[in-house]
Amino acid sequence: MRQRVAVLGSTGSIGVNTLDVIARHPDRFEVVALTANTQVDALLAQCERFRPRVAVMASAPHADELAEKIRQKGLPVQVERAQAAIEMVASDEAVDVVMAAIVGAAGLAPCLAAARAGKRLLLANKEALVVGGEVFMRAVREGGATLLPIDSEHSAIFQSLPDDRATWPARIDKIILTASGGPFRAREPATLREVTPEQACAHPNWVMGRKISVDSATMMNKALEVIEAHHLFGVGPDQLEVVIHPQSVIHSMVQYLDGSVVAQMGTPDMRVPIAYGLSWPERMASGAEALNFATLGHLSFEPADAPAHRARFPGLQLAWHALRAPEGTCAVLNAANEVAVEAFLGRRIRFDQIHAVNDATLAAVVPSKLATLADLLRLDAQARARAGGLVAAMAG
Repeated sequence: MRQRVAVLGSTGSIGVNTLDVIARHPDRFEVVALTANTQVDALLAQCERFRPRVAVMASAPHADELAEKIRQKGLPVQVERAQAAIEMVASDEAVDVVMAAIVGAAGLAPCLAAARAGKRLLLANKEALVVGGEVFMRAVREGGATLLPIDSEHSAIFQSLPDDRATWPARIDKIILTASGGPFRAREPATLREVTPEQACAHPNWVMGRKISVDSATMMNKALEVIEAHHLFGVGPDQLEVVIHPQSVIHSMVQYLDGSVVAQMGTPDMRVPIAYGLSWPERMASGAEALNFATLGHLSFEPADAPAHRARFPGLQLAWHALRAPEGTCAVLNAANEVAVEAFLGRRIRFDQIHAVNDATLAAVVPSKLATLADLLRLDAQARARAGGLVAAMAG
């Protein structure tokens, strides 16, 4: 029987790569639902190719436009609209597998819906863990969901750990996440104030969306991944380390108590962790090129906490600060960063001011106890308002 898949955020880079992998295995997977935010024509083309039962646009006007184009083409696809419809798709009993690829905090509610419904949840949405934290992990446990990380780093860690999760604490010394260093790994820190959005989005190894490309350039993506790893693998902040590995061949590592290090290697192609998540515990072809060790050359590593890198990437250290602070601080950090990155891409603040917004928002917003999605959303809104005020002051 084919697995029935819903792809949330199907027009983004993760969604597109997911559909590429699925198309290579039509005997194993059936696309039953696709969702997007505003890219009507891209979602229409996906509907023509994969013929899902349901297509959802988060925006009502865009949903109306898609529905009309679907009608004109005579496609047997039901069009729904708004956030509630995305959550409905994520929890629908006609769906076996949910690829959660919506960028930002907007993906949190659908991820929670899928977790509570006990889905096989392929998590490419950082914010479900960074913002949701224990609220999200509790929903996974109580719903009986199967949670599989899709970020290349967390997939690599998952692949490097033993199958028996109960043995992890007794075996693990530390988890080492690798980072490419992005486009500014060797740039003079004093010149970062001059960086343009185009330069920040020009990643040397990966093809990604604009928001995550900027996060890679600031290394805030790695800060968020440190927070994710804490929740996914149950290790403390002191057991998490980041090293800069410019070649992006080793995607992350686990160091065991006996001194052994197990690493996962592969080409920098998101189809590899996507295929692993879709096929786990088996493996299947992803479409990615295999490593050629004869031409690979050398692999190099640099300490992420070296003084020059601390000056280039001050946001990375906020991960450990947030993990040691009151619960909810990670959600504040994520909200501030989303506001700051959007402002930078809109040319309202400088590249170096992204960190300033994040740091000042953390200092200003002190979270209270979090127990529900409503609590998380209130905190998220509070942090965004504060970060927005800081952006306005800087832009003015």
